[in-house]
Amino acid sequence: MTEPQYETDTDPEKSQETLAAIRAMEEALAANSNDMAAHFQEGFRWTGNYGCGIKQGLDAFRRDWQLPIRAAFTERDYKTERFVVQGEWASCFGHIEATHSGEFMGIPASGKRVTIPYMDFWQVKDGRIADNWVSVDFPSVLAQLGRDVFGGDGWEAFDRGEKTPPKPE
Repeated sequence: MTEPQYETDTDPEKSQETLAAIRAMEEALAANSNDMAAHFQEGFRWTGNYGCGIKQGLDAFRRDWQLPIRAAFTERDYKTERFVVQGEWASCFGHIEATHSGEFMGIPASGKRVTIPYMDFWQVKDGRIADNWVSVDFPSVLAQLGRDVFGGDGWEAFDRGEKTPPKPE
């Protein structure tokens, strides 16, 4: 097992600089900026959950994430609900409210408004993002568009009382 790394930097000025860099990047994404180099280091890494992929560098991020999300979802409104910042590290959770205007994972544009839940973890160095770990809840988005990727076997069925959760013997 790999030993965890611990962040102990509690410098409030550094934390504020990190938050300012993240907020500026979010504003640029929401404004459909094509100048993401102002916010990300050239060789940064974007690591997404399954379905989102992994992007190495700014060109891959733009080509394989930023532009496809713009093509699939327009009228995007980013609603970050909470930031946690410590030194050069920041995290958040929130959602995007958007219109499904283009093909998304094989589903043609529906015009539906959807909510795209996300969590982000960033490392900011020299005022720009060096590392970005992302979890985007694509199964939730697909369910909103009528596709249950779990075929009715998601654990939400336990929550609704439709199925009995298994227990270890």
